[in-house]
Amino acid sequence: MEIVWQTPANPPERHDYVFRNGIRYVRPYYFEFISHAKNRWAGKTIVDLFTEEFKGRPRDYYVSAVKSGRIQVDGQVVSVYHRVQPSQKISHFLHRHEPPVMALDVTILQEEPDVLTICKPASVPVHPCGQYRKNTIIGILQAEHDLAPLFPIHRLDRLVSGLLILARSASKADFFRQQIESGVVEKQYIARVIGVFPENEQVVDANVNFNHREGRSTVEVEDICGNSNSALKGKTASTKFTRISTNGIHSIVSCHPITGRTHQIRVHLQYTGHPIANDMLYLSKFVADGSTEGLGAGRASFKFNRNEKNSVESEVNSNEDFCFDPMCTNCPNLAPKGYDVHEEGLWLHCVRYSGPGWVYECPYPDWAIIS
Repeated sequence: MEIVWQTPANPPERHDYVFRNGIRYVRPYYFEFISHAKNRWAGKTIVDLFTEEFKGRPRDYYVSAVKSGRIQVDGQVVSVYHRVQPSQKISHFLHRHEPPVMALDVTILQEEPDVLTICKPASVPVHPCGQYRKNTIIGILQAEHDLAPLFPIHRLDRLVSGLLILARSASKADFFRQQIESGVVEKQYIARVIGVFPENEQVVDANVNFNHREGRSTVEVEDICGNSNSALKGKTASTKFTRISTNGIHSIVSCHPITGRTHQIRVHLQYTGHPIANDMLYLSKFVADGSTEGLGAGRASFKFNRNEKNSVESEVNSNEDFCFDPMCTNCPNLAPKGYDVHEEGLWLHCVRYSGPGWVYECPYPDWAIIS
């Protein structure tokens, strides 16, 4: 089989996407991953290295990949017994299957000469990261709107929706970043949380410690006497919360993060006893404590709006639209193994960013209206 290798320079195109039942997939493609050997890898055979460090594929695959030249060292085909040395360049040519995302439109809110603002749909990462490259906001805007280059000036978690500001030049991106770092930019989110949130403004000042291995944050506070001798490990974090409305089961809360820590709003809401109503990552402790009121509604299935790309194209057997790779451990499926295509977006939405002389806003989502 003839393989045309792709590199990161290949831009995403409209025909790269397949839409099925409200889900956006990427047609699998060949891609070269490049890394340089870490010191702790030294002395390991190339097969042992991949088997131990990249557990997503079985050992037999890595043996075949080395023998066929899909895994190379310093641009050369090596034997399965080759022992890796520090700083050697290791290349892995593979058939890449990206995780799917929900097929919601990326809505352009404002298009200015130097700034683009959009309403980011939930489940789509902002920029290439991990296993995502084309199934990202940057990739979709380039493929479907011919908008590139773009420079995100703030981040939204993959499952969070709402306002995203993208600069259209590096200099404009630096302008925004300098304002954000100097603390003159105000941010507002809204969340749908479990329970009746207090009527008066609530301020949470609690360190946030993000665990990369677990993919979640925890809150750290001083002891009851106000002593800080315990050397808190997390980063200082502060969020202001104001209740907008409540129906006795859920509340809509306005969230104003003063700092910008990973999962800050989510973990601070958990700390108040009112976690986001469909945030299963931070509902776990809450549920374990026996407080389950409103959880059933929080797990209601996500309903797509009329802008979803669920057209006739989504009904075809799109497996026929890409070439199977006989060595690929994910073929013949579009999605890689282990990904749930039925996830839902968080009830957390960015609605407003403002700074000296500028303001950008995004409409509220449907779930923000409760009665």
